[in-house]
Amino acid sequence: MAKLKKYNGVLKLFVIFLTFLILASCGKQPYYVTKIEAKKFTLTDKESQNQQIENYVKPYREHINKDLDSILAYCPATLDKNDGKWQSTIGNLMADATLNRGNIVFKTREKKEIDLCILNSGGIRAILPKGNVRARTAFEIMPFENSLVVIALKGEQVLELVNYFIATQKPHPLAGITFTIGKDKTAKNILIQGKPLNANSLYYVATNDYLSNGGDNMTFFLKGIQKYDLDYKLRNVLIDYFKEVDTIPVLKDQRVSVE
Repeated sequence: MAKLKKYNGVLKLFVIFLTFLILASCGKQPYYVTKIEAKKFTLTDKESQNQQIENYVKPYREHINKDLDSILAYCPATLDKNDGKWQSTIGNLMADATLNRGNIVFKTREKKEIDLCILNSGGIRAILPKGNVRARTAFEIMPFENSLVVIALKGEQVLELVNYFIATQKPHPLAGITFTIGKDKTAKNILIQGKPLNANSLYYVATNDYLSNGGDNMTFFLKGIQKYDLDYKLRNVLIDYFKEVDTIPVLKDQRVSVE
Protein backbone atom coordinates (compact mmCIF):
# COMPACT_ATOMS: atom_id res chain seq x y z
CA MET A 1 0.00 0.00 0.00
CA ALA A 2 2.93 2.31 0.75
CA LYS A 3 4.35 1.83 -2.76
CA LEU A 4 0.98 2.53 -4.37
CA LYS A 5 0.59 5.73 -2.34
CA LYS A 6 4.05 6.90 -3.42
CA TYR A 7 3.21 6.11 -7.08
CA ASN A 8 0.02 8.17 -6.85
CA GLY A 9 2.00 11.12 -5.50
CA VAL A 10 4.43 11.01 -8.41
CA LEU A 11 1.52 10.75 -10.84
CA LYS A 12 -0.09 13.87 -9.34
CA LEU A 13 3.17 15.82 -9.71
CA PHE A 14 3.45 14.69 -13.35
CA VAL A 15 -0.12 15.83 -14.08
CA ILE A 16 0.54 19.24 -12.48
CA PHE A 17 3.76 19.65 -14.50
CA LEU A 18 2.00 18.68 -17.73
CA THR A 19 -0.81 21.16 -17.03
CA PHE A 20 1.75 23.91 -16.45
CA LEU A 21 3.41 23.15 -19.79
CA ILE A 22 0.06 23.28 -21.62
CA LEU A 23 -0.88 26.63 -20.06
CA ALA A 24 2.51 28.08 -20.86
CA SER A 25 2.16 27.02 -24.50
CA CYS A 26 -1.19 28.89 -24.73
CA GLY A 27 0.43 32.26 -24.01
CA LYS A 28 0.72 34.91 -26.75
CA GLN A 29 3.49 34.17 -29.21
CA PRO A 30 4.98 36.77 -31.57
CA TYR A 31 4.25 36.25 -35.26
CA TYR A 32 6.37 37.37 -38.20
CA VAL A 33 5.62 37.72 -41.91
CA THR A 34 7.75 35.16 -43.71
CA LYS A 35 6.17 35.16 -47.16
CA ILE A 36 3.71 37.25 -49.24
CA GLU A 37 1.79 35.70 -52.08
CA ALA A 38 -0.19 37.54 -54.76
CA LYS A 39 -2.50 36.43 -57.53
CA LYS A 40 -3.79 38.27 -60.60
CA PHE A 41 -7.53 38.37 -61.31
CA THR A 42 -9.01 39.47 -64.61
CA LEU A 43 -11.72 42.15 -64.47
CA THR A 44 -13.14 41.28 -67.86
CA ASP A 45 -16.12 39.36 -66.46
CA LYS A 46 -16.89 42.00 -63.81
CA GLU A 47 -16.65 44.83 -66.34
CA SER A 48 -18.96 42.90 -68.62
CA GLN A 49 -21.50 42.48 -65.82
CA ASN A 50 -21.32 46.19 -64.97
CA GLN A 51 -21.91 47.08 -68.62
CA GLN A 52 -24.92 44.79 -68.72
CA ILE A 53 -26.33 46.52 -65.64
CA GLU A 54 -25.63 49.93 -67.17
CA ASN A 55 -27.38 48.95 -70.40
CA TYR A 56 -30.38 47.74 -68.39
CA VAL A 57 -30.62 50.88 -66.23
CA LYS A 58 -29.88 53.43 -68.97
CA PRO A 59 -33.36 53.66 -70.57
CA TYR A 60 -34.99 54.09 -67.14
CA ARG A 61 -32.49 56.79 -66.17
CA GLU A 62 -33.04 58.62 -69.44
CA HIS A 63 -36.80 58.45 -68.98
CA ILE A 64 -36.58 59.84 -65.42
CA ASN A 65 -34.20 62.61 -66.48
CA LYS A 66 -36.52 63.53 -69.34
CA ASP A 67 -39.41 63.93 -66.88
CA LEU A 68 -37.31 65.87 -64.36
CA ASP A 69 -35.92 68.23 -67.00
CA SER A 70 -39.22 68.99 -68.71
CA ILE A 71 -40.10 72.70 -68.50
CA LEU A 72 -43.22 73.36 -66.43
CA ALA A 73 -43.26 77.14 -66.00
CA TYR A 74 -41.19 80.31 -66.08
CA CYS A 75 -39.99 82.32 -63.07
CA PRO A 76 -39.40 86.05 -63.80
CA ALA A 77 -37.14 86.59 -60.75
CA THR A 78 -35.07 84.55 -58.31
CA LEU A 79 -37.07 83.63 -55.20
CA ASP A 80 -35.06 83.15 -52.01
CA LYS A 81 -36.00 82.31 -48.42
CA ASN A 82 -33.48 84.89 -47.17
CA ASP A 83 -34.81 87.92 -49.04
CA GLY A 84 -36.89 89.21 -46.10
CA LYS A 85 -36.90 89.19 -42.31
CA TRP A 86 -40.52 88.22 -41.65
CA GLN A 87 -41.51 87.03 -45.11
CA SER A 88 -39.76 85.65 -48.16
CA THR A 89 -40.79 85.49 -51.78
CA ILE A 90 -40.33 81.73 -52.00
CA GLY A 91 -42.06 81.27 -48.63
CA ASN A 92 -45.10 83.20 -49.83
CA LEU A 93 -45.15 81.11 -52.99
CA MET A 94 -44.94 77.78 -51.14
CA ALA A 95 -47.60 78.72 -48.60
CA ASP A 96 -49.97 79.93 -51.31
CA ALA A 97 -49.37 76.84 -53.44
CA THR A 98 -49.97 74.56 -50.45
CA LEU A 99 -53.17 76.38 -49.48
CA ASN A 100 -54.54 76.49 -53.02
CA ARG A 101 -53.66 72.97 -54.11
CA GLY A 102 -54.52 71.54 -50.71
CA ASN A 103 -57.97 73.10 -50.85
CA ILE A 104 -58.75 71.23 -54.06
CA VAL A 105 -58.25 67.91 -52.27
CA PHE A 106 -59.71 69.01 -48.93
CA LYS A 107 -62.92 70.34 -50.45
CA THR A 108 -63.43 67.18 -52.47
CA ARG A 109 -62.81 64.79 -49.59
CA GLU A 110 -64.10 66.64 -46.54
CA LYS A 111 -66.40 69.30 -48.01
CA LYS A 112 -64.46 71.88 -45.97
CA GLU A 113 -62.04 74.69 -46.78
CA ILE A 114 -58.53 75.31 -45.48
CA ASP A 115 -58.32 78.65 -43.67
CA LEU A 116 -54.59 79.20 -43.41
CA CYS A 117 -51.21 77.60 -43.94
CA ILE A 118 -47.91 77.61 -42.09
CA LEU A 119 -44.74 75.75 -43.10
CA ASN A 120 -41.19 75.96 -41.78
CA SER A 121 -38.53 78.11 -43.37
CA GLY A 122 -35.90 75.44 -42.70
CA GLY A 123 -37.75 72.99 -44.93
CA ILE A 124 -36.96 75.10 -48.00
CA ARG A 125 -33.65 73.73 -49.28
CA ALA A 126 -32.98 75.75 -52.42
CA ILE A 127 -33.81 78.95 -54.24
CA LEU A 128 -36.20 79.12 -57.14
CA PRO A 129 -33.92 80.64 -59.79
CA LYS A 130 -34.99 83.03 -62.51
CA GLY A 131 -35.72 81.26 -65.76
CA ASN A 132 -37.35 78.02 -66.79
CA VAL A 133 -38.79 75.96 -63.94
CA ARG A 134 -38.51 72.19 -64.16
CA ALA A 135 -39.78 69.27 -62.12
CA ARG A 136 -36.20 68.83 -60.91
CA THR A 137 -36.50 72.30 -59.33
CA ALA A 138 -39.25 71.04 -57.03
CA PHE A 139 -37.04 68.14 -55.90
CA GLU A 140 -34.24 70.59 -55.10
CA ILE A 141 -36.52 72.91 -53.11
CA MET A 142 -38.30 70.07 -51.29
CA PRO A 143 -35.99 67.02 -51.13
CA PHE A 144 -37.91 65.52 -48.20
CA GLU A 145 -40.89 63.16 -48.36
CA ASN A 146 -43.17 65.46 -46.37
CA SER A 147 -46.91 65.18 -46.98
CA LEU A 148 -49.68 67.75 -46.70
CA VAL A 149 -51.70 67.55 -43.49
CA VAL A 150 -54.64 69.66 -42.29
CA ILE A 151 -55.15 70.19 -38.55
CA ALA A 152 -58.34 71.56 -37.03
CA LEU A 153 -57.26 74.14 -34.42
CA LYS A 154 -59.25 76.32 -32.07
CA GLY A 155 -58.71 80.05 -32.26
CA GLU A 156 -56.61 80.03 -29.08
CA GLN A 157 -54.15 77.58 -30.71
CA VAL A 158 -53.98 79.80 -33.79
CA LEU A 159 -52.95 82.60 -31.43
CA GLU A 160 -50.22 80.28 -30.11
CA LEU A 161 -49.16 79.79 -33.74
CA VAL A 162 -48.81 83.53 -34.22
CA ASN A 163 -46.89 83.94 -30.96
CA TYR A 164 -44.57 81.11 -32.03
CA PHE A 165 -43.94 82.87 -35.34
CA ILE A 166 -43.01 86.12 -33.58
CA ALA A 167 -40.78 84.36 -31.02
CA THR A 168 -38.75 82.42 -33.61
CA GLN A 169 -38.14 85.54 -35.74
CA LYS A 170 -37.94 83.49 -38.93
CA PRO A 171 -39.81 83.97 -42.22
CA HIS A 172 -41.90 80.81 -41.95
CA PRO A 173 -44.19 80.55 -45.00
CA LEU A 174 -47.67 81.88 -44.22
CA ALA A 175 -50.86 82.12 -46.22
CA GLY A 176 -54.47 82.98 -45.36
CA ILE A 177 -53.44 84.99 -42.28
CA THR A 178 -52.11 88.50 -41.68
CA PHE A 179 -51.12 90.31 -38.49
CA THR A 180 -49.06 93.14 -37.08
CA ILE A 181 -46.18 92.76 -34.62
CA GLY A 182 -46.50 95.47 -31.98
CA LYS A 183 -43.64 97.28 -30.28
CA ASP A 184 -44.16 95.01 -27.29
CA LYS A 185 -43.59 91.97 -29.56
CA THR A 186 -47.25 90.88 -29.33
CA ALA A 187 -49.58 90.27 -32.26
CA LYS A 188 -52.25 92.77 -33.20
CA ASN A 189 -55.01 92.86 -35.80
CA ILE A 190 -54.88 89.12 -36.57
CA LEU A 191 -57.00 88.42 -39.63
CA ILE A 192 -57.80 85.01 -41.10
CA GLN A 193 -59.19 85.14 -44.61
CA GLY A 194 -59.74 88.83 -43.95
CA LYS A 195 -61.78 88.28 -40.77
CA PRO A 196 -60.68 88.91 -37.15
CA LEU A 197 -59.43 85.86 -35.24
CA ASN A 198 -62.11 84.37 -32.99
CA ALA A 199 -60.69 82.43 -30.03
CA ASN A 200 -63.75 80.15 -29.97
CA SER A 201 -63.86 79.35 -33.68
CA LEU A 202 -62.39 76.29 -35.37
CA TYR A 203 -59.84 76.81 -38.13
CA TYR A 204 -58.39 74.35 -40.62
CA VAL A 205 -54.65 74.82 -40.88
CA ALA A 206 -52.51 73.31 -43.64
CA THR A 207 -48.98 72.21 -42.80
CA ASN A 208 -46.70 69.21 -43.33
CA ASP A 209 -46.73 65.91 -41.45
CA TYR A 210 -43.46 66.69 -39.62
CA LEU A 211 -44.77 69.95 -38.15
CA SER A 212 -48.18 68.45 -37.40
CA ASN A 213 -46.44 66.11 -34.95
CA GLY A 214 -44.85 68.99 -33.05
CA GLY A 215 -41.69 69.27 -35.16
CA ASP A 216 -39.64 72.49 -34.89
CA ASN A 217 -41.36 73.04 -31.52
CA MET A 218 -44.74 73.71 -33.15
CA THR A 219 -46.41 72.03 -30.19
CA PHE A 220 -49.68 73.90 -30.72
CA PHE A 221 -50.47 71.36 -33.45
CA LEU A 222 -50.52 68.61 -30.82
CA LYS A 223 -53.61 70.31 -29.36
CA GLY A 224 -55.55 69.93 -32.60
CA ILE A 225 -59.14 68.74 -32.59
CA GLN A 226 -58.79 66.59 -35.68
CA LYS A 227 -56.08 65.63 -38.19
CA TYR A 228 -56.54 65.04 -41.93
CA ASP A 229 -53.72 63.42 -43.91
CA LEU A 230 -54.26 64.37 -47.55
CA ASP A 231 -51.62 61.90 -48.81
CA TYR A 232 -50.22 64.65 -51.04
CA LYS A 233 -46.45 65.21 -51.10
CA LEU A 234 -45.46 68.87 -50.82
CA ARG A 235 -43.06 68.29 -53.68
CA ASN A 236 -45.99 67.18 -55.84
CA VAL A 237 -47.94 70.20 -54.65
CA LEU A 238 -45.20 72.40 -56.13
CA ILE A 239 -45.02 70.42 -59.37
CA ASP A 240 -48.79 70.60 -59.86
CA TYR A 241 -48.74 74.32 -59.04
CA PHE A 242 -45.95 74.97 -61.56
CA LYS A 243 -47.93 73.18 -64.25
CA GLU A 244 -51.04 75.21 -63.44
CA VAL A 245 -49.68 78.77 -63.34
CA ASP A 246 -47.31 78.81 -66.35
CA THR A 247 -45.57 81.97 -65.05
CA ILE A 248 -44.56 81.99 -61.36
CA PRO A 249 -45.91 85.04 -59.49
CA VAL A 250 -43.44 87.04 -57.38
CA LEU A 251 -45.54 87.54 -54.24
CA LYS A 252 -44.57 90.56 -52.15
CA ASP A 253 -47.89 91.34 -50.48
CA GLN A 254 -47.57 92.25 -46.79
CA ARG A 255 -48.68 89.40 -44.56
CA VAL A 256 -46.67 90.39 -41.50
CA SER A 257 -46.18 94.04 -40.63
CA VAL A 258 -44.23 95.67 -37.81
CA GLU A 259 -45.16 98.79 -35.85
